[in-house]
Amino acid sequence: AVTRAGDNVYFDAERLAEFLFGSHMMANFIVVGAAYQAGLIPLAAENIEKALELNGTAAEANIQAFRVGRQVAVDPAWADRLVTSRAAAAEPQAPVLTPSVRAMVDATGATGETRRLLEIRVPDLVAYQNEAYAKQYADFVAMVWKKERTVGADTALSAAVARYLYKLMAYKDEYEVARLALDPKLDEALVESFGVGAKMSYRLHPPVLRAMGMKKKIALGRWFRGVFRLLYGARGLRGTAFDLFGRDSIRRLERELIGEYRGLIEAAVAGLSALSFEKAVTLARAPDMIRGYEGVKKKNVERFRQTIRLIRDAAAAAQDPGRAPLVRFRG
Repeated sequence: AVTRAGDNVYFDAERLAEFLFGSHMMANFIVVGAAYQAGLIPLAAENIEKALELNGTAAEANIQAFRVGRQVAVDPAWADRLVTSRAAAAEPQAPVLTPSVRAMVDATGATGETRRLLEIRVPDLVAYQNEAYAKQYADFVAMVWKKERTVGADTALSAAVARYLYKLMAYKDEYEVARLALDPKLDEALVESFGVGAKMSYRLHPPVLRAMGMKKKIALGRWFRGVFRLLYGARGLRGTAFDLFGRDSIRRLERELIGEYRGLIEAAVAGLSALSFEKAVTLARAPDMIRGYEGVKKKNVERFRQTIRLIRDAAAAAQDPGRAPLVRFRG
C-alpha cells in the first residue's frame, strides 16, 4: 500500500545464498545487489566491489553475491530457473542413524521420500527433545502412511505430514536456540568467513526480556556458551509446569498448533478416499505459511486457520451444495 507496486522486486535471497554459496550468510549482499540495480544505492558498482575487496572478509563471495542480486533485479525469472525448490536445495543429508533411531524409522514401514524425510527428522527430534518425543512423530507419520496405502501408491500425503508435523514439533524456542548455537558447524562457518580468533557475539532478544520492557537485542560474548549448555541440558522442562519460557503466549500457541494439526490430519485420513486425497494433501501442507517470529508468526497462524476453514467450507459445499456459504453483495 505504501510502495510502487510496479517497481518492487521479490525473491528468496536466503534460498539463492544456500544454493549458490552453501550458506545463508551471503543473503544480505544478494539483497544489496538487487537494491543497487533497482537504483536505490547512489554509488558506483565498482566502488562497492572495491570496498568489499578492501574489507578482506569473504571478499570474493560477497562480490559474487552482490552480482547475483543485480542479476535477479535485471531478470527476476532467473532465480526461479536456477533454483526450483528451496527445500530441495537446502535439504540436509541423512545422518548416520543409531540402532534405536533406525528401529524407530523401520517400524513405520515407510519407503521412498517419506522414509528419507523420517531418516533426517527423527534423529533431529531426538536431539531436539528425546526419543519419546521423536517416537510420537514417527508413529503419527506411520499412521498416515498406512492410511495412504489404502487409496493408492501416492506418498504425497505422508511426505507432507512428515515435513510439516516436524516443522510444528521443532518450534524454535530458547532451548532450541541453545542447541543450534552449540552446533560445531556454526564455528566452522565463522572461521571460514572471518578467520580464526575473530571476535563474535550472540544477539538475543527472548520473550522474557521483552516482557521486562527491553526493546532491543543484547550482545553476549563467547562466555555465554556455558549458559547455552545449561539451557540445552534443561530441555526436558520444555512444555512442563517448570518451563519458565513456555508460559509466554507465543510458546503456548506453538504447542497448541501441534495438537491442532494432528487433529486436522486425523480427521482428514479417517475417511480418506481417492476423491478426498488431494484435499488432504492441501491440508497437510497448510503449515508452510506459518513463518516468522512473535507478531508475524501470530498473524500467519491466523492465516493458516482461516485457510483451513475455507478448505473445509469448500469441501462441505461440494458434498452438499445446499450448505454453500451465503455471499452478500453491496452496491
